[in-house]
Amino acid sequence: MANNVNITPLHDRVIVKPAAAEEKTAGGIIIPDTAKEKPQRGTVIAAGPGKKDEPVTVKSGDTVLYGKYAGTEISLEGHDYLIMRESDILAIV
Repeated sequence: MANNVNITPLHDRVIVKPAAAEEKTAGGIIIPDTAKEKPQRGTVIAAGPGKKDEPVTVKSGDTVLYGKYAGTEISLEGHDYLIMRESDILAIV
């Protein structure tokens, strides 16, 4: 996965590319766009250096779980990303 993003997050910020939303249910029912839920999983694209006494623990390429309403949506070079604090990340998968 070659994601070259020309942006560097500051301090404890992390840029995450959200996973694609589910298109079908387990039973094969197609989900319309209006009923799709926001994904809560994504891949870290870039991470800042961390705070003075707390380095960032996630690194580029990690798959992470985050809160449903975490982060701010941004669009760079035609792709959608989330920028959030590392504390908004719940787990590394």
